[in-house]
Amino acid sequence: MFRKNFKLLSAFYKPYRGLFAADLICAMLVSGIALIVPLGVRYIADTLLNKGEYQLVLRAGLLLLGLVIVQALCTYFYDYQGHYLGAKIERDMRSKLFSHCQRLSFSYYDSHTVGDLMSRITNDTLSLAEFFHHVPEDLLINSVKLVGAAAILMSVHWQTTCIILAFLPFMLMYTLYFNRRMGRAMEGARQSMGQINAQAEDSLSGIRVVQSFCGEAMEEEKFSRLNSRFLEDRRVGYQSESRLYTGMDAFAAIIPIAVVVFGGLAILQGGMDVSDLLLFLLYIGYFTGPVQSLVNTSRLLQEGRTSFRRYRELMDTQPGVTEKPGAGAPESVRGDIEFRNVSFRYGEGDEVFQGLDLKVKAGEYVALVGASGVGKTTLCALLPRFYESGEGTVLLDGRDVRDISLSALRRSIGVVQQDVYLFTGTVAENIAYGRPGASREDIVNAAKLAGADEFIRELPGGYDADIGPHGVRLSGGQQQRLSIARVFLKDPPVLILDEATSALDNLSEKLIQHNLEGMAGRRTTLVIAHRLSTVRNAGRIVVLDENGVREQGTHEELMQRGGVYAGLYRASEQI
Repeated sequence: MFRKNFKLLSAFYKPYRGLFAADLICAMLVSGIALIVPLGVRYIADTLLNKGEYQLVLRAGLLLLGLVIVQALCTYFYDYQGHYLGAKIERDMRSKLFSHCQRLSFSYYDSHTVGDLMSRITNDTLSLAEFFHHVPEDLLINSVKLVGAAAILMSVHWQTTCIILAFLPFMLMYTLYFNRRMGRAMEGARQSMGQINAQAEDSLSGIRVVQSFCGEAMEEEKFSRLNSRFLEDRRVGYQSESRLYTGMDAFAAIIPIAVVVFGGLAILQGGMDVSDLLLFLLYIGYFTGPVQSLVNTSRLLQEGRTSFRRYRELMDTQPGVTEKPGAGAPESVRGDIEFRNVSFRYGEGDEVFQGLDLKVKAGEYVALVGASGVGKTTLCALLPRFYESGEGTVLLDGRDVRDISLSALRRSIGVVQQDVYLFTGTVAENIAYGRPGASREDIVNAAKLAGADEFIRELPGGYDADIGPHGVRLSGGQQQRLSIARVFLKDPPVLILDEATSALDNLSEKLIQHNLEGMAGRRTTLVIAHRLSTVRNAGRIVVLDENGVREQGTHEELMQRGGVYAGLYRASEQI
């Protein structure tokens, strides 16, 4: 597992290996110069001053000054370019995560919150940026300082050096203990933050429902509960962090005292001189400092490990709908549709339908009706492969949809759903989403077909009017007409309308129905409707129930039979 994770992590450095190598070289130079400077100070104090070599003292001082300048320049480079390197990797990882999320199927989003995904895309990648920058540098710098200082001091007076080194195992065990506690608390805090994001996203997105049902107190209570859980995780983390740093500060204070005591005894015994003791005091920071720095590195390591686990977890999630190797794009699509012995269930739940058979000819205008929950929307979602059928085959122009590339398949199908989603931006931008790069003339023509041109021109700015987040500045009917205009602009050979006119007034609905019926013959249209009056003129009405297709025919034929459809229609007229 370690080897696999190391290989995956190393791959992110590959595009920037030149910058990464320069960064590590500068880090090495900084560490090396840091080890040399105390030796230079000792040389000046022990040799040059005793001999009165003033010129040599001056030259040695200038040399040390030059080294310090080089050290400063290298520090600037690895601090600035190292952070920039981490930011570049963060950008790459965030882009990969976002692209992967774009490919995940509807079934994934049925069971995962957008807030948690946003936390992974933003917070986790930010933690990984710090990990990619600091951990390699800090490990290199502190290892060089620690090993180098130990080697130098061992050559001066190994007995005193051993006294210093005796503290290191205790410091290490102390660090590891509290570091583990910090890691557990950090993992809990990260999960709590994901839940907070999900709760906030859910509550604020439904603010109109919350306020209309006076649910503010209930939402605040749920948010407060999650927020308190996050606070408790942070409290445990901060407590462990405080104990950790308090103990490290105590070690940092005790070690110099031990050096002075044992070094002083060594001087009295003639085993050391004062300049050697000065050197030990200068190098003490290279023992305590790296250990303290490694504490921070271990924190980043814990955060990085947690974030990378969550990153891998999401990236390793395979889309429920995948593209078959060798799947291609048809030269043209007529619009013949067939559902052959199709079954489907959501997750481990009961089957929505089983063994369903249905054929729709190219250019046919077919309405799907039936009670709620019989699978009308689900059936239509199988055609563009938003979900994968459990058994059976869905065919387009006699070809299994799994043999068609997803992009080609979905370009051939236009979907207007009851739950309209508009993007933040202008009216024109939202309509043009149906065909990026479309001319203003084409956008206007699509709006006219959807009965939207009149109200658009009355908006401040017309087609360039900003509709606000998710189109909140428009009424429900206006939003629905824009979504219909978007699919008219796409002009696909197959059109699926799922309660697409439910929010429209009668006049607008009749206009759109008239335009849709006028296009019959050159596109296949599937209409899902609960208001049966809107599908009276459909070329064929298919009635679905829990056993599949119950009956089908024109409005007049079904009314004459006096079956399920006739009963549903009479009931709808009495409402």
